[in-house]
Amino acid sequence: MREGAPERHPVQRRPMLLLFLLPLFCPALCEQIRYKIPEEMPTGSVVGNLAKDLGFTVQELPTRKLRISSYFSVSATSGDLLVSSRLDREQICGKKPVCVLEFEAVAENPLNFYHVSVELEDINDHMPKFMHTSFELQISESTKPGTRFILGSAHDADIGTNSLQNYQLSPNDHFSLVNKEKSDGSKYPEMVLKTPLDREQQKSYHLILTALDFGHPPLNSTAKIQILVTDANDNPPVFSQDVYRVSLPENVHPGTTVLRVVATDQDEGVNSEITFSFSEADHITQFNLDSNTGEITTLDTLDFEEIKEYSLVLEAKDGGGMIAQCTVEIEVLDENDHVPEVLFQSLPDLVMEDAEPGTHVALLKTRDKDSGRNGEVICKLEGGAPFKILTSSRNTYKLVTGGVLDREQNPEYNITIRATDKGDPPLSSSSSVTLRIGDVNDNAPVFTKVLYEVHVAENNPPGASIAQVSASDPDLGPNGHVSYSIIASDLEPQSLWSYVTMNAQSGVVFAQRAFDHEQLRSFQLTLQARDQGSPPLSANVSMRVLVGDRNDNAPRVLYPALEPDGSALFDMVPRAAEPGYLVTKVVAVDADSGHNAWLSYHVLQASDPGLFSLGLRTGEVRTARALGDRDAARQRLLVGVRDGGQPPLSATATLHLIFADSLQEVLPDLSDDPLPTDSQAQLQFYLVVALALISVLFLLAVILAIMLRLRHSSSSKAWGCFQSEVVIPPNYNDGTLSYSYNLCAASTGKAEFNSISCNDQMNSGQDILFGDSAGALFPLCNSSESTSHQVSFLGA
Repeated sequence: MREGAPERHPVQRRPMLLLFLLPLFCPALCEQIRYKIPEEMPTGSVVGNLAKDLGFTVQELPTRKLRISSYFSVSATSGDLLVSSRLDREQICGKKPVCVLEFEAVAENPLNFYHVSVELEDINDHMPKFMHTSFELQISESTKPGTRFILGSAHDADIGTNSLQNYQLSPNDHFSLVNKEKSDGSKYPEMVLKTPLDREQQKSYHLILTALDFGHPPLNSTAKIQILVTDANDNPPVFSQDVYRVSLPENVHPGTTVLRVVATDQDEGVNSEITFSFSEADHITQFNLDSNTGEITTLDTLDFEEIKEYSLVLEAKDGGGMIAQCTVEIEVLDENDHVPEVLFQSLPDLVMEDAEPGTHVALLKTRDKDSGRNGEVICKLEGGAPFKILTSSRNTYKLVTGGVLDREQNPEYNITIRATDKGDPPLSSSSSVTLRIGDVNDNAPVFTKVLYEVHVAENNPPGASIAQVSASDPDLGPNGHVSYSIIASDLEPQSLWSYVTMNAQSGVVFAQRAFDHEQLRSFQLTLQARDQGSPPLSANVSMRVLVGDRNDNAPRVLYPALEPDGSALFDMVPRAAEPGYLVTKVVAVDADSGHNAWLSYHVLQASDPGLFSLGLRTGEVRTARALGDRDAARQRLLVGVRDGGQPPLSATATLHLIFADSLQEVLPDLSDDPLPTDSQAQLQFYLVVALALISVLFLLAVILAIMLRLRHSSSSKAWGCFQSEVVIPPNYNDGTLSYSYNLCAASTGKAEFNSISCNDQMNSGQDILFGDSAGALFPLCNSSESTSHQVSFLGA
């Protein structure tokens, strides 16, 4: 989208409408505008006049509002297609042979879409780069000319002629370079040895490898090659066979040729001259070895009864001192007429399954009455049992374990040993034995689950089963007997057993108490399954116990709070309060969680249902309309708070609201005490009045004495509100109360004013008189002598 054009959001239309509009867009959608530009053109470069190519005139541009997205933008004045961001062909298309950016141009009035493609041509902006700037090669001086060595290749991010095309090697007399190409088209260099190397003349060579491309201008990079020439005598003699075997009758004549060994050496000159010798010449008395030809001949007659087989170790040494060995086995032949036998000795009753490979099981002996080759017996183990036999001494073998034994898979094995002599034809016999495998505690218990997660609803009955774990052990007897226990927990160690316990035999976990979600929502246990083996094996598993919530806690109202005597607070509302004015807020909490603690607020009763509104979730009390002349100044709301549990629990709160602009409207009108008159007339009349007053005062004194007597015998708090002195609070004449006072209401007071209360904080214990709507006065007194409640002075 061109800069400054308003952003438009696609409008969703029905598929049927698209079918009707498709023929209108088809001519534009089917045509495609193509451009070809080199990569890395500067931002703002002109690709072409898109408006002209689309058939627009300059006068149409403002109304058609041609716009595009992608790496380009359209000039709003000329209609030119401009480059708006960097065009790096290698970053956009990589090694693709053709890099095309396709996008759509949108024109309005009428709405049309046009396909536009811009092909990016590669420029030579990347030079070939070697992975390593230096290489080191070691070449033996015996390397033949024509040997090839693959060198490290370079990589060029460009394509075509701008990519890597050729390698060059610095001129030298011994090496040349061949350019090779892989199946994917990438090229790599091979260095060819032209002439033999001579380490004594020159020990090393230093060459320069150059990688070039065919771009304009061409780019290149270089790498250093260091060649080290090694010595030539690196090939030892090699015998044609590792072991030579030959059979001779015992009656051969001295000087008879036994065999001739053959060894070769790839070196030349002195390094290829080989001499033969016996490895242990002092022990060889019956045979002779030609050191030049490798021919072995007999020196004396052979005695079959004394020695039936000879094993000779020969050495071949070249002129450089390198040695190779081979073995020559000479067998003295005899007639074969006895069957070999196999005898088991020291055979155990049990082979423990924890026996390591190579553990001795039994001793075997073979016996053959023949002599020589006819009496030589070879023992073999038949079957795939995890055992093998080892030669211990002549005609003696050891039966040992050849692999891992597992009683749980194979409790016993049938072992068959076959003994075969070397006669012609050979004779053989077999012997079988059964080996029983003994059990060891090699299998730890395995739980059926890797993690246990248990959900328990709160208020569960104590002693109830909350979960059961199970573990298996394939061992036998005590090795497979599993017991269960709790070994760790994230609870306090002292209180763990007061929460849960576990049956050691069945793996059942019991709750020792009723869980409370509000006190403990989850806890972690580590359980152990332990067998009775020696040493015992065990396995641990984690169990997470999640205590689910039940709706067992009713909502609790925090505001308005009740005083200890049960009276409620009142809130003042300005008479001129507009609709939506925040009067007060009911605040409640629920100890449960989730839906069980999701509180909602409802008006249960109201003096005037249409005067206030209550927030369902917030508990905010607001004025729904302005106060009318006929509306009572005192309003009462009964609010119910209900949670989201099933069944739901609820609580109620009572709000006392008074519409007044100041506290004077709430307090009774206080009048000054009447002043005594100074008139001296009618003295006699006043004397009569004085006598009457004295009589009245006497009667009042008697009544007061009776009341004081009753006061001492009664615990009622209402009498404590009468004080001997009434004090007008400071600043009352100007209609304000700058301090908080205690309001005491006698038990005979009006019910609606029984809820009006003051703060417990008194200034020097002052009292104040309050009046209700009928003009009755109630004294304000100290909190220590009366029942007091807090007054909210809203808007004062």
